[in-house]
Amino acid sequence: MDEILAYRGRRVTATDVAFIQHLIATHPEASRRALSQKLCTAWNWTQPNGHPRDMVCRGLMLALHRADHIHLPPVRHTPPNPLAQRPAPPSMLSIDRTPVRGSLAELRPHLVFRQVRRTADEPRFNGLIKTYHYLGYTQPVGEHLKYLVLAGDRPVACFAWSSAPRHLGPRDRFIGWSPEARRRNIGLVAYNSRFLILPWVEVEHLASHLLGRMVRMLPRQWRHLYGHGVYFAETFVDPTRFRGTCYRAANWIFMGRTTGRGKDDQTGRPNRSRKDVLGYPLHKAFRERLSEMG
Repeated sequence: MDEILAYRGRRVTATDVAFIQHLIATHPEASRRALSQKLCTAWNWTQPNGHPRDMVCRGLMLALHRADHIHLPPVRHTPPNPLAQRPAPPSMLSIDRTPVRGSLAELRPHLVFRQVRRTADEPRFNGLIKTYHYLGYTQPVGEHLKYLVLAGDRPVACFAWSSAPRHLGPRDRFIGWSPEARRRNIGLVAYNSRFLILPWVEVEHLASHLLGRMVRMLPRQWRHLYGHGVYFAETFVDPTRFRGTCYRAANWIFMGRTTGRGKDDQTGRPNRSRKDVLGYPLHKAFRERLSEMG
């Protein structure tokens, strides 16, 4: 195969490059954005919800341009960066910190999961993660969901879910999918990037109970927002800080440990603590679904 470039799961061949060159030549007045939209249409390159992969396509064309395989027209307009303009999450230090105690049986009837992305409660979620999670808050990129767990009107926990890392050795070996299947189906894996029980909540077994309820509702709600389900969940646990007891109690599976090199490693040497990789099948036929190529 005369592969020129691999970008975000798409292999670009010399034939593809010739097609893009012809597309640019036949639309000399088109902007970079217009060209990427035309290429998405020509390739039928869409997200699972049916929307064009316009931003990914634009990045691919820019990579080809920088490698001198194609020549894009000059940039006409630099749109504002919504992430740079996004207000910082509010501090939540003034929140009611009265201890929440008692048994799980007493608290369970009052627990409500609320998906808060794109709602008026999203800033409160962001602020709680920023203030009380040891990793702080970072804005997720790509598909993601945010949940507040409330007892009455008081938050007791937060879950953040986002797109999974593309390369993760322990997970890939556990699933057993091919590199091609991984590139095609990585969007069907959900990554639990944050899980926070707020520090004033002191209820035994609450964390594993919430994890169990969360994974049961996750595929349905992901499908509702993005038009496709998810079949596997994963997370990292830093063993220098935590044992992952609540995940293990909720039947999550230890799949291995990261290399400690990070996704942008250029040295081949560890540059951060190694993390335990835990996973949870969301469908009994998860391996078959994630390995499908049709």
